[in-house]
Amino acid sequence: MRPCWPFALLAPSFLRRGLLLSALLALSSCFFVSVAAYAQPAAFRFVKARAHKTKVPFELQRNLIVVSAMLNSKGPYNFLLDTGVNISLITDPRLHEELGLRQGERFRVVGSGSEGGLDAFKTDSVRVVIHGVEAAALTFLVLSDDALDLSGYVGMPMHGIIGSDLFSSFVMRIHPLSGQLDLYDPIHYRTPRSRRWSALPLTLEGGKAYLHTEVAVNDTVKLPLKLVLDTGAGHALSLETKSDPHLIVPARRLRSQLGRGLNGFINGYLGRVASLQLGQYQVRSLLTSFPDADQVRAEVARNGNIGFELLKRFELIIDYPHNRLMLQPNSLFRDPFEHDMCGMELLAAGPNYRRYFVLRVEPSSPADQAGLRANDEILSVNLLPTAGLTLTQMSRLFHSADGRQLLLIVRRADGELVTTAVRLKRQI
Repeated sequence: MRPCWPFALLAPSFLRRGLLLSALLALSSCFFVSVAAYAQPAAFRFVKARAHKTKVPFELQRNLIVVSAMLNSKGPYNFLLDTGVNISLITDPRLHEELGLRQGERFRVVGSGSEGGLDAFKTDSVRVVIHGVEAAALTFLVLSDDALDLSGYVGMPMHGIIGSDLFSSFVMRIHPLSGQLDLYDPIHYRTPRSRRWSALPLTLEGGKAYLHTEVAVNDTVKLPLKLVLDTGAGHALSLETKSDPHLIVPARRLRSQLGRGLNGFINGYLGRVASLQLGQYQVRSLLTSFPDADQVRAEVARNGNIGFELLKRFELIIDYPHNRLMLQPNSLFRDPFEHDMCGMELLAAGPNYRRYFVLRVEPSSPADQAGLRANDEILSVNLLPTAGLTLTQMSRLFHSADGRQLLLIVRRADGELVTTAVRLKRQI
């Protein structure tokens, strides 16, 4: 019998949420395979033998870190950097033949949702080069189908996810505002001395990093929680109510489709927590996802995860070799946490991913009241042609300001052109 891998890749809704790509192993009715048994140790090193540091440019798209990589001397290919994934993934199945990947043991990959799983296989000895660092023989899990459609979500060609393999090899400093990663040799790395830096201990379990911190769920309930550090999650915070009886969904909440997994949509609630403590810094009124209890699988007991909508408000140092996370606020620190104020989900398509189609409209939302429908193509926003906007810029427009009116020109599936106005509304 082919092994069954409960590898729940949870991808939040295309426009409203950021991306949550977490490799969550759990016991299931079928035989399950431990990542630790199959993944090779992290093998990245500097290309130059005497180098102790390199700078890696990245694009921050929809709260996701995207880097360019060469695989087996071909490419470049675009990969997400995700601390929430403990084995690197190739999500574009076309790379199988393009790179001549050796096909190893096959798995049935199952995740959240009601549909069937995907076939996948393990491949090893893939040479990966990322701007000054390389892995001579990295192991990947290759999915048979791009069920998550990362390219359509991010708005650019996407080919996979690089996880703990890279993070465990270096001390990584992330500059969200300038789009640069600094990778340091752990032996020669010098810790910054400024008192504005706050250090939090990390616990590494199963290739993932966990931190312990206090969350004020409301004005009276404060809980010490164990949270996954998840750079592949575009939201700020996600909490799992089944992990603690005192962890309850706020009374003011919004029922929502939080995302899409390999096997269907992830449902739950959106709400806010009063505050979260990160070392010496307190972050208030966080927009928080509360997935339904049956939507979550985890191989390690935890209470939720912290995503990049929160982390991007800091200069951050992710230091697996020394088991710590270091944070220093940047100019985004005091920006409010906002939900999509329009009520529709978009997908990027076309040769350059600059055509934007409505996937779904929330009933009674501003988009619904404006008459928008699934399969509408958004041609312009406030007389700006959408072909000149990235999907990240489009998303920012629909998160921009409570009460703001946007003039849209859309093309229906039958070719009819329609002009309508959407008045944004803060719903949570």
